[in-house]
Amino acid sequence: MSRPLVLSFPEYQQQAVRLAGYLGGDCEGVRLHRFPDGESLVRLPARLPHQVIFCRTLDDPNRKLIELMLAAETARELGAERLTLVAPYLCYMRQDTAFRPGEAISQRIIGRFLANLFDHVITVDAHLHRIDRLEQALPGIHAKNLSAAPILSEFLMQRTTPVETLLVGPDRESEQWVKAIATSAKREYVIA
Repeated sequence: MSRPLVLSFPEYQQQAVRLAGYLGGDCEGVRLHRFPDGESLVRLPARLPHQVIFCRTLDDPNRKLIELMLAAETARELGAERLTLVAPYLCYMRQDTAFRPGEAISQRIIGRFLANLFDHVITVDAHLHRIDRLEQALPGIHAKNLSAAPILSEFLMQRTTPVETLLVGPDRESEQWVKAIATSAKREYVIA
């Protein structure tokens, strides 16, 4: 079996190179061109191995999801059989229910969309409020939701004292993450 290939998008190249080094694989760039009307031309390497890992955070999702779809479909056409998405920020997970009639449940829609493109999805601290596991939002594939709390807690414990540290979450939804970090690091926290 060939080594995995990590494909990076231009704005996330440094992180993708580090990921490839950690995995013992190679890293190549996804080339993008934007036309005046906003459409994207996506170009992948002409030859791909069996396993391809796309590395891209999904902030600015309305643009990035289309480019990711074009890249994933092209990778399959070029012979990649196993596609993984490493997206430290996974978009559209917050809207998991309709609060008013007619609202799109984006978690369900984008979850199915990504599950149709990828075999595996790895993210960090996805906005999951009424479900327990990321697999519930991304049906039929392997999905892993990692927590940054242990690393952030360790960082705080090594570099600050409890007296000089107050963790602040921007809203009620952030409490789950802020509380986990604060509890582990023995620090105080508040939410706005």
